[in-house]
Amino acid sequence: MQLDLKTIEALAPDQASLGAAAKLTKRSNWPRLETNEQLGLIWGECQGSGSNPYRVAFDTRDHGYKCTCPSRKFPCKHILGLMWIGATAPASFDRVDQTPEWVNDWLGRRRKPGQPPTPAPAGAEGKSIDEAARPEQSAPIEDAAAAERRAAAQRKRAEDTRSAVSAALDELDQWLADQLRLGLAGFVDASSERCRRIAARLVDLKATALAGRIDELPAKLMALRSEERPDAAIRELGKLVLIAKAWRAAPDDAELKRLVSTSETRDQILANPDAVQVESDWEVLGEKIETRRDGLVSHATWLLDLKSPTPRFAVLLDFFPASAGRRSGAFAPGDRFKARLVFYPSRVPLRALVAERLGDASPGNWPDFALNAAGDPLAAYAAFQDGAPWLSDWPILLPAGAIALDEKDGAWWQAANDPHGIALPVAGSVNQTLLGLDLEVTAALWNGARLELLASQSNIGRLDLS
Repeated sequence: MQLDLKTIEALAPDQASLGAAAKLTKRSNWPRLETNEQLGLIWGECQGSGSNPYRVAFDTRDHGYKCTCPSRKFPCKHILGLMWIGATAPASFDRVDQTPEWVNDWLGRRRKPGQPPTPAPAGAEGKSIDEAARPEQSAPIEDAAAAERRAAAQRKRAEDTRSAVSAALDELDQWLADQLRLGLAGFVDASSERCRRIAARLVDLKATALAGRIDELPAKLMALRSEERPDAAIRELGKLVLIAKAWRAAPDDAELKRLVSTSETRDQILANPDAVQVESDWEVLGEKIETRRDGLVSHATWLLDLKSPTPRFAVLLDFFPASAGRRSGAFAPGDRFKARLVFYPSRVPLRALVAERLGDASPGNWPDFALNAAGDPLAAYAAFQDGAPWLSDWPILLPAGAIALDEKDGAWWQAANDPHGIALPVAGSVNQTLLGLDLEVTAALWNGARLELLASQSNIGRLDLS
């Protein structure tokens, strides 16, 4: 095994992961440790916080790895711990000639760096047409049997996941009831500890997406003023109740699966015949970059459809480890391009993938969408909440207005020439040069409490506000 501590330190995402890995090198944490020296593989089972141990495998030749834990660090502490044992105590591994089925499955699905194409079977060259056309009886039978085993394994995994998620939502219901019993004022003060505890339990029960949402809740509350936090907590806890009820009513719904457990892959979305596809001209309104508590960075890029008769938006989401540093984005605010977008199945389609980029689009102003025909700039948000009440941020286009500053409450967007005096609070700080400027139309995100400004069209041109 070609492993040493320098290699482990180079692969570790951060020092905290190394420290956690060092604690996992005790033999009691690893009920199974095996190696196939001929293939350069080491693998084992590591006892985690769940009832079933995590399966961990590592290729010592090209440093490929696999772990079944839900960690978002790459590699995770279990991989590092396995490598550490391989480097410092190789005698701990039982030497075997056969690899288990789950390791073989991983090896069959991964592509090693620089791996050449699979060679043609021996004797394939020089065959006659009759020999090539002659059917082989044994292969189809074996393939059908293997396909049936894979299908049965997939069905079993889907049933296990559904049972685990159902149990997770039962625990979530009990946790929510406890928060109401203890009082929401106390919840706001102790949200970090309470949310972290239930989030860890939901991860064990495969409700990873919902766990991440709960884990981010304390940071969102602390970003608000103290008097706003109880109302925000009530809204978010109410959304969790709605998600749980909706999932129980339709556990196979793609959108609800995405909110509770795991999301589809890019290939699955592109191959989905029911996914909405839109080919149009798009403008990048702005981006929103957030570092999450699980060590991932969320990079959201918001787009506006320039050919739709009514405002249509799309968001491109990308996630990457914070330890990798900030990535250079494929788009910049103000960019215009032609593309075919495929939207994730949803009651109100918003998240999308760029399936095909078709070139640049011509510059110009935004289309005239005849905004605010009903006199309410938040009418689109209200309609969105009717369709998907468990979501928060929604892009809207605001009619003509201006930004004013209140020394006590911060910045406000105010509608121009509006007898009703509509004004909406703006999140964060605002560039002082924008105060009082006539904004013809403004794109922003509204979460039910505050605006996050993205971009605006004014008499001096396009303004990037994100």
